Amino acid sequence: MNKETKNSPFPEETSRKIDRNSIIENFKRVRAFSQKLCEPLKTEDFVIQSMPDVSPTKWHLAHTSWLFEAFILSKANINYTPINPIYNYLFNSYYVLIGDRFTRAKRGLLSRPTVKEIYEYRSYIDAHLINFIENCSEEELHNIAPIVEIGLNHEQQHQELLITDIKHVFSINPLHPIYIKKSEENVNDVPPLRFISFHEGIYEIGDEGKGFVYDNETPQHKEFVNSFNIGSRLIINQEFIEFINAGGYKKPELWLFDGFATVEKEGWEAPLYWEKINNEWWNYKLTGFEKVKPEEPVCHVSFYEADAFARWIGARLPTEAEWEVAANEIPLKGNFVETNNFHPVPFSHANDINLVYQMYGDVWEWTQSSYSPYPGYKPLPGAVGEYNGKFMSNQIVLKGGSCATSISHIRKTYRNFFYPDSRWQFMGIRLARDN
Repeated sequence: MNKETKNSPFPEETSRKIDRNSIIENFKRVRAFSQKLCEPLKTEDFVIQSMPDVSPTKWHLAHTSWLFEAFILSKANINYTPINPIYNYLFNSYYVLIGDRFTRAKRGLLSRPTVKEIYEYRSYIDAHLINFIENCSEEELHNIAPIVEIGLNHEQQHQELLITDIKHVFSINPLHPIYIKKSEENVNDVPPLRFISFHEGIYEIGDEGKGFVYDNETPQHKEFVNSFNIGSRLIINQEFIEFINAGGYKKPELWLFDGFATVEKEGWEAPLYWEKINNEWWNYKLTGFEKVKPEEPVCHVSFYEADAFARWIGARLPTEAEWEVAANEIPLKGNFVETNNFHPVPFSHANDINLVYQMYGDVWEWTQSSYSPYPGYKPLPGAVGEYNGKFMSNQIVLKGGSCATSISHIRKTYRNFFYPDSRWQFMGIRLARDN
């Protein structure tokens, strides 16, 4: 990577001190957490692909290793020998400039390499990369440090996908496998939904790029935002059940045309993982199959469902800029993967009725904003530039992170994006209204 490019993940990296030991320790920490997330799994769990959007667990472990091999070891380390050259074909995802890729929808058909061989591959990559970082020149370290950081943030994204993908895999099993056991907690009443007002004005949206951010979060730019109101908390299951009971899934006037067509085609009657048994709603969670808890934030809903619910209740979804404005003074705290809940948790108290809560963690919050480039955006040069820019079409922005996101991987300006019919991520609803 050209260390002078203004599109670098470290725009001021010429003045940024790069410490070898810190890079190595962070590398070890992130890589170890991927394997920790796999500890509850059995060997058979690693290999299943339950739908095209889901990847087998062993593929996530291999792909996140391949990235360090393809972007650093194979280019910067002249003494590096791949453990198996075919891995470059098997574990490339969508980097066209790197080479051909194995078909995504058929990843679950590969019994080989085995899970054991994938772990050996990870160890091989770890050993070679750490050795290279320890012994490379200062110039080489300066050039690869941004790519290592991208690779680690990329791995954190796949840690989240690993969790959501194994949930989908487990959900189709009538045995309802449990990923992790959790004790029941008493839940207090959820405070009533309020709408918090924000004044119109010209706001700075996006990130300055002084620390690590993805290129799609830049450049920071000014946007005029009209006055608006935003929901004080997330929408909960009980509120969404009222939408279902009111015939929300059967009223085309509430839905975008593509949304209602999807409802009819897919037979949607409730959020993903919900099932009606003896006139009661149950849902599959990574902690087991249980009755839907009314107080929990609703999750696994598509943009279409979130938008229809908002119309039904007489509101709308916030824009991406509104969400950032509302999050300006909000501390980065919430129910993240480190809390080991692996599901959204009820919100039980509000110290100040004039504040906005649950902005981070629990569920990714759908906005009404299309995923498109900010004014002046330029993708990074080379294959790294394929990471975000090539997906800026027909997708919707989500904000805030979820219960499967690492707290060290989220920030106000983070832009997640999915197609409007996607539901298998922990996706939920926050409402907004015009002022």
